[in-house]
Amino acid sequence: MIALLMCTTLMVLLLTGQRVFGAVGFVGAAASLLLWGDGGSEMPFNASMVLLNWFPLLTLPLFIFMGYMLSESGIANDLYKMFHVWMGPLNGGLAIGTVVLMVAISAMNGLSVAGMAIGTSIALPEMLKRGYDKKMITGVIQAGSSLGIMVPPSIVLVLYGMIARQPVSQLWLAGVFPGLLLALLFVGYIVIRCKLNPALGPSLSFEERSSISGREKIALLRAGIVPIAIVFMVTGLFMLGVTSLVESSAVGAAAAMIAAMAKGRLSRTVLDSSLHKTLSVSCMFMWIILAALCYGAVFDGLGAVHAIEILFLEKWGLSPWGVLIMMQVSYIIMGMFLDDTAMLVIVAPLYIPLIIALGFNPIWYGVLYTVTCQIAYMTPPFGYNLFLMKAMAPKEVTLVDIYGSIVPFVTLMIIGLGLIITFPQIALYLPELYFPK
Repeated sequence: MIALLMCTTLMVLLLTGQRVFGAVGFVGAAASLLLWGDGGSEMPFNASMVLLNWFPLLTLPLFIFMGYMLSESGIANDLYKMFHVWMGPLNGGLAIGTVVLMVAISAMNGLSVAGMAIGTSIALPEMLKRGYDKKMITGVIQAGSSLGIMVPPSIVLVLYGMIARQPVSQLWLAGVFPGLLLALLFVGYIVIRCKLNPALGPSLSFEERSSISGREKIALLRAGIVPIAIVFMVTGLFMLGVTSLVESSAVGAAAAMIAAMAKGRLSRTVLDSSLHKTLSVSCMFMWIILAALCYGAVFDGLGAVHAIEILFLEKWGLSPWGVLIMMQVSYIIMGMFLDDTAMLVIVAPLYIPLIIALGFNPIWYGVLYTVTCQIAYMTPPFGYNLFLMKAMAPKEVTLVDIYGSIVPFVTLMIIGLGLIITFPQIALYLPELYFPK
């Protein structure tokens, strides 16, 4: 009952518009003081020590800086221009290129907002101008940007690793194949739809194709390869064992600055903007992790996890798989009202110990949680991505268009989730290959 009271209090505070870390930290600290008296104040203090002593957290600001440097210096824009020229001649080619762009942006930044911002500001106007179906491409950008929380360096998986006390390096490797699987499902859908109805994604006209010389195409190819090369260099060095996780993030941040400098785009404005945005996002996540650790410590002290395990398995008679499915459904329901970080800090103290007790792999479950978050982001009536798209999209794209656009992509994501549940090795192959027991 105490655990239920804490959860409902937290939900009420979040619905009033309070900042996530403020609501979570307040409920955790207040509950510890009410339950254990003055000694309860040690819980948030110990949580802060855990946070400050967690070395992999250094990757958070470094990868965020890498993403913002590539974005603010216009290097990410070069990538879209490359896709525009090289894939435009195909029916639906720009939409396919946009999905690939979203995967690349995700690998640069780790946040879905970055992919959404670039997609709506660069890709969406270009595709609308060339007669692409607005419903289809709106769904493409929303679905593609959601990959930001799956493809490494995913910031959501960093949060999950911290709260679940699981190695971030294994979580990032676990997210690679599921992220690529979802991207392939999206690309396959676009290819089939545009094959059946070419008017949905017309190819570039002959005049437009012939106006671009071979030399310009090669120049765009070189420019577009730079950000991809940076991402593969970072992940490649890590997977080859040359660098550690933290060292890889430092390599990525340095490589992004060098690339911007080499292109003559490392201005004072670009550097200031990248640093300010990095500081803002990093501090936000630091506060959220700190609040979540405090909140989770109270649950550990209560023994709430054991009580819920007895409720689900003994009193309700649910099977372990029944409990797992119920958890995923609860994420989708919460995702209609909350973002991924709020969901994680509310349910992680309950769900993750229960998952381990039921015999499921917590690394695999981290991927399931992330995919379900992606689905929740795009689920009406209050999906996070729906309103983000409405705020960024041109006026001719209505909320009705946005709601209608996500149906096929949510269906594909549910199929992808089902495949990962049925075949856990999709997520676990790389972690087991690089970190054998």
